[in-house]
Amino acid sequence: MAEATKILRATDDDARLLAERLLHEARFAALATLEPETGFPLVSRVLIGFCADGTPALLLSRLAPHRQAIEADARISLLVGEPGKGDPLAHARMTLKCHAAIVRRDSADHDRLRTRFLLRHPKSALYIDFPDFAFFRLEPLSASLNGGFGQAFALSAEDLMPRGAEDPAEGFDDMEMIRIVTDQIENGGLPAFAGMKCVGADPLGFDLFDGATLSRIALRTLGMTEYVPRMPFPRQKQRISKI
Repeated sequence: MAEATKILRATDDDARLLAERLLHEARFAALATLEPETGFPLVSRVLIGFCADGTPALLLSRLAPHRQAIEADARISLLVGEPGKGDPLAHARMTLKCHAAIVRRDSADHDRLRTRFLLRHPKSALYIDFPDFAFFRLEPLSASLNGGFGQAFALSAEDLMPRGAEDPAEGFDDMEMIRIVTDQIENGGLPAFAGMKCVGADPLGFDLFDGATLSRIALRTLGMTEYVPRMPFPRQKQRISKI
């Protein structure tokens, strides 16, 4: 245990920001569940979306083995972070441990999540309303973050979700924030992000899409500690550096 502790670096704000970016800049993830019949790990590729508070969510079909596995055992793991050029292990990635819970179709949360998921994954309109599909909200419990060689961190639930579902930002309206970001981009108020589309927002930041890749803009990188309703974002002339 002592050796494992030495390998891990102390979790700081840079590590939390990297974790936030890895999660929100993922269009898809590797989902690990436990096969009910055998207990063996079962890994699948899934699309990832987000609730209004920043909690990750999945859209799963009842016909899929991983959906059946989750209904039998709600413990899951999620791997995010795509390799670039060179050694795949030199690129950042993160494994989250979560509990999954179904979002009832007749709930207000479902309608809101559906709208947000379609912004992020417009092609899911082909099947999102099929009766065998349902959203699952993921409650992050902990994570293993690897920022590259020599950059290993153990993150807690608080590191991952500093504003949980039980503590939303006062007066926060995710769709209003998306509209404000969109208006500022279209009107030149955020020139660094010209041509990008806002596809998500939560109390800690917003997600932009340029047609190929997602970019997470954390509010603290804009000099803001939290979102203030109807307040314009600071003007950005340069894009915030990627991971």
